[in-house]
Amino acid sequence: MATCSIRTISNLLIKSISNKSVVGKSLLRKRGNPSYTFASYRAAVLNKFGEPLVIEERKPQSKLNDTEVRIDVGACGINSSDQFICKGEHESKPELPFIPGYEICGEVTELGPAVKHLQVGDRVIGLNKDKYSGFAEECVISEKDLWVVPQSMEYQFGASLINTYGLALLGLQERAEISKDDVVMVLGAAGGLGLAAVDLAINAYEAKVLAVCDTEDNAAVVRDMGAWAALGFVAGETPNYRLSKTAMYYTDKKGVDILFDTVGGDALKEALAHCVAPGGRVITAASRDHQSITLTKGLKLFRVSLSNRTEDYDVYREMGDDVIELYDQRQISPHISATFALEQVNEALEFFRSRNSVGKVVLKIK
Repeated sequence: MATCSIRTISNLLIKSISNKSVVGKSLLRKRGNPSYTFASYRAAVLNKFGEPLVIEERKPQSKLNDTEVRIDVGACGINSSDQFICKGEHESKPELPFIPGYEICGEVTELGPAVKHLQVGDRVIGLNKDKYSGFAEECVISEKDLWVVPQSMEYQFGASLINTYGLALLGLQERAEISKDDVVMVLGAAGGLGLAAVDLAINAYEAKVLAVCDTEDNAAVVRDMGAWAALGFVAGETPNYRLSKTAMYYTDKKGVDILFDTVGGDALKEALAHCVAPGGRVITAASRDHQSITLTKGLKLFRVSLSNRTEDYDVYREMGDDVIELYDQRQISPHISATFALEQVNEALEFFRSRNSVGKVVLKIK
């Protein structure tokens, strides 16, 4: 950890008092000084399901548990579970009041007494799926769900990596064992997860990608990003001739080798029936779609999720390390559709739900 002079520390403390920043707090707290009292921080709070979030002043958690880490949040990615929770449509409803958001990037300001691999001042990215609370200036998260990243990584990009690219990597590499000779069809290709799968398949594995989107405008965006072909899916056409014709045309009537599904529903049924080659690999990451899937032609099905990450912790950690390395090597680049300030959280959620959103939507906290 870099050292600094007494004058530098004094200046930082004076600056923190005048600006109510977290820098001075971290210097005072680190692993001790429980008598020091934090100032409040702002958070977007859900007080009633289906109603807009409210920006409120919150009192920080006064004492960290052994492996907990306090983070000064720089940015938080918005994900599907955030909007479902806010609308009261998530499979598990949290106790209210509740602060959504779990995909964060920020800086460490305080360490629990048993934290071993982090230091105050580290820039980190993490998935706070146990506590959420990322739509805020501060959150507390377990050390096991954090990864150190370079100080040069911008907050909005850090908050766009682990959840989407990690899950796409888990499906494509760990489960489907993708290779450069594969043709991959991605359903829901314009969403955060779908676009991450497109980016990984093309730029990390040199595979060919057929991208399926919900509108032709989104298909054009994904096509410009390097997809071999992209089209808008029209639900209700059975069979959906554009979907099957595209798959057969680009694969010499063999079908695609890998189907990466992020949406479920009609698109998945059509693709399974008409687009996947015999013996193909099917990855479904549609978190809210628990439909029964009937497999024919010797297809192999893999359901992927990060909700059960602790069941295979080593793979989970390796997944995060690999995503960061791919980003550092500039093999992947998250596409951010829009950023919003914390005060604009409700506009951000509305934009996320709209068809104008391609890739990630991020709350930029600082």
